[in-house]
Amino acid sequence: MIRALGLMSGTSLDGIDAAIIETDGEGAVRPGPSTFVAYKPEERKLLSLALEAAKVWEPDEPMPEEIAEAERHFTLANALAVRQLLAEAELKPGDISIVGFHGQTVLHQPERRRTVQIGLGDVLARLTGIDVVNDFRSADVAAGGQGAPLVPLYHQALAKSAGLTESVAIVNIGGVGNVTYVGTDGSLIAFDTGPGNALIDDWAMEKTGEPVDRDGALAGGGEVDMDVLERLMDHPFFEAPPPKSLDRFSFSPEMVKHLSAPDGAATLTAFTVEAIARGLAHVPGVPSRFVVCGGGRHNPVLMSMLNKRLQGGVLPAEDLGWRGDDIEAEAFAYLAVRSLRGMPLSLPGTTGVPEPMPGGRLHRAGKVLTD
Repeated sequence: MIRALGLMSGTSLDGIDAAIIETDGEGAVRPGPSTFVAYKPEERKLLSLALEAAKVWEPDEPMPEEIAEAERHFTLANALAVRQLLAEAELKPGDISIVGFHGQTVLHQPERRRTVQIGLGDVLARLTGIDVVNDFRSADVAAGGQGAPLVPLYHQALAKSAGLTESVAIVNIGGVGNVTYVGTDGSLIAFDTGPGNALIDDWAMEKTGEPVDRDGALAGGGEVDMDVLERLMDHPFFEAPPPKSLDRFSFSPEMVKHLSAPDGAATLTAFTVEAIARGLAHVPGVPSRFVVCGGGRHNPVLMSMLNKRLQGGVLPAEDLGWRGDDIEAEAFAYLAVRSLRGMPLSLPGTTGVPEPMPGGRLHRAGKVLTD
């Protein structure tokens, strides 16, 4: 068993999840302490500018300065998150064998064999005094895979550790939605389903100044525009078979611009739910239960819509004793251990890569930077 610390920053741009687990990189998982560090407004602004710059960044061009600046600040924020978690857990850097550093996705174009997660792994290793694995997706994308989702192997380990023997769909609702189907024989199918919280968050920010639709209050006061929802679902992504993955900006809220703030929020929430339901048509049979993790499970309107659309069996991750906010951070701790051991991080059934694919880049801590 190896004690590892995972860092995850999702497309919602809300902050950094940090979690410690002990694992062998296979079926044994023991969760440890965790924490969340919200982005400061200026950090969120830098990342937003980086995302905008990435939209026009071509492969043969140097990294835009907006992205480089965001990367420097982002790396420091992650180092501080590591220090905060260690302090809260009363641990020292020497108590952690490896950090799994996902980074912040600013660009994801697997069709062009290109994906970029910013974050300076070598600097993080020196700042924390702990070896770091980052760059988890590049090898998969270079080999022709989608590079996402990467959490399914950890979902499978969680299902095994929970003693689940029936088929289960683990639905993650972050900035983008994705699903992992674990069959009764342990088989894995995974893919992005469509928008998660990102469109809802952006709408809430524009209409209310709040970065999220807290407790679904905005959507709860509105009505779903079924004509708009039908047009939103008329996108070729939903008919494409898995494996498939998305960028945060693959979908636009343009179609709801004419709606009131509550109706727009309700319609975008229904869009996330309908995308998940449509995606589940691609898995064999009907899962016995749907376990929801990620920030979306905190939205009672979204969860109610999902329960109705899937006709029951929807439960939050906590009902299985899992930490729904920490699963992705835990997953990158788990994947870092697998990377150290040369084990695959992705499979043909999860990203469409031609064969089980190892990945990740190791940075040794060396001399610790203290300033």
